[in-house]
Amino acid sequence: MTKMTRRAVLATTAAASLVPGAVRAQGAWPTKPIRWVVPYTAGGLTDVATRLTLEKMNVGQSFVVDNKPGANSLIGAEYVANAAPDGYTFLTVIAAHAANKTLYAGKLKFDPVSSFAPVSLVGIAPLILMVSNDLPVKNVAELIDYAKKNPGKISFGSSGVGAAAHLTSELLKQVTGVKMEHVPYKGTAPALADLASGNIQMLIDAPIGVISNVRGGKCRALCMFSKERVPGVEEVPTIVEAGGPPIESSSWVMFLAPAGTPKAIVDKTQAEVARAVASPELRKRFEELAVIPAGYTPQDTAAFLAAEITKWEKVITTAGVKADA
Repeated sequence: MTKMTRRAVLATTAAASLVPGAVRAQGAWPTKPIRWVVPYTAGGLTDVATRLTLEKMNVGQSFVVDNKPGANSLIGAEYVANAAPDGYTFLTVIAAHAANKTLYAGKLKFDPVSSFAPVSLVGIAPLILMVSNDLPVKNVAELIDYAKKNPGKISFGSSGVGAAAHLTSELLKQVTGVKMEHVPYKGTAPALADLASGNIQMLIDAPIGVISNVRGGKCRALCMFSKERVPGVEEVPTIVEAGGPPIESSSWVMFLAPAGTPKAIVDKTQAEVARAVASPELRKRFEELAVIPAGYTPQDTAAFLAAEITKWEKVITTAGVKADA
């Protein structure tokens, strides 16, 4: 055997010996529990949808949900952005994550897009529009007409500046040309209480925390911001059925990982998400939350997030929305 041939054989043998090790290292994931950061308090849509999905996922290790609320989800997001991309830290985000890229432009210590690897869009929760019982309107067409005849007399609440509820209200204003006054609250509960008492006249939010008030007669639901009626709240018409413009808006639940997380780990996690949301048990639970299952691929998740960022950037810029200090 020539010296060159011998070198080639040795090099090939050495390379071959490395491949199984690489495969074993990758295939070993995970070897310990996985931290899943939810940047909101326990019990809300984000937390509940995350826990329900993780319960149906099986990657060979347990998931530990870590609630890190604060600063409109920025605390938890920054934590994950700085975490090691080793497959042992993941993040759940909602629509506010897309808005934050514009709201906090130049102020963030991470980038809502480039600092993360998209894993999967888990589910979509179309928003519901409610009005106080004493507002003399029965549908969206009448709401728009009333608002045009009474500029500035309708006050709308939201769970906070930059939340999907707030920005959807601003989008409705922009599309219809009506003038309404924004009253931000620290969460949905106080806004809902003021809607029931008539201190504000309109509120948009995800159905999970408000539909019981509608069904209990404390306020009226005029529409869902969706193309089709939403399972779980089928009694509420779409915005077009209620005489309004074809606006679609939702909160949503999305899973991300730190940028640089190995593709094999991302793909394995996404496959488990897709399997979980396709299960009859989880679909039933999601229907109870008025959440439409998704299970998107990483590529489709990235495209969805990009579209949401573009959509809300226009709304935020047009309305001049400024983030809370």
